[in-house]
Amino acid sequence: MHVHELNPKKTLWVLILFLIVIIIGFFTMKRPLLKYQLSLKQSTKILKDTSNNYFYPYQLANVLDHKNKNVVIIDLRNKYAYGLGHIPGAKSIPSFNLTQKGNVKLLKSYKKNGITVVLYADNQLDADGPWLFFRQVGFCNIKILLGGYDYYEAHKNNLAQTKTDGSYLKGIPRFNYAKVACSKTVTAASKKAKKPVVFHRRKKVAVAAGGC
Repeated sequence: MHVHELNPKKTLWVLILFLIVIIIGFFTMKRPLLKYQLSLKQSTKILKDTSNNYFYPYQLANVLDHKNKNVVIIDLRNKYAYGLGHIPGAKSIPSFNLTQKGNVKLLKSYKKNGITVVLYADNQLDADGPWLFFRQVGFCNIKILLGGYDYYEAHKNNLAQTKTDGSYLKGIPRFNYAKVACSKTVTAASKKAKKPVVFHRRKKVAVAAGGC
């Protein structure tokens, strides 16, 4: 005979308390700060929209000259890299801290006030992930700096002239592969004729006669 058969009232109270705990947990459960608002198809589509999603290096000239005050630049690199050098006026928020509650609140205030947020890292590839994530969760005011900091550092003295350059779309190559491929100094190694391999059979060793 089970215990609840002896005391049905006690079993009923246990079930009621269990339901109360579940209901309290449901209402006190923390809700996520951000929710995805774009489908996979929509996310793929924005990658092709160069006019509304990308911030061009030549546009930095007006920002740095304080002619465009409606833009905030965020450096996604770590504090050490930021200390070594950064775009003037850029805020340092490393990418792994970007989704913290305080930073999300800051980004929401920028969106509410119609301020464009430009993300950058050393290169464009390092900033692609954070940029695409925030676009997927509804931050349509966030753009990515084409070329990243490396391109800015190489062209910071002539940013206005990079409008017709377009090299920020290709990035800065670390090696000149085309030059190496066209080099005449590379010669194929001469093939040497291999000598035929001769196999020698071992002579059988005579078994000792006798036995135990």
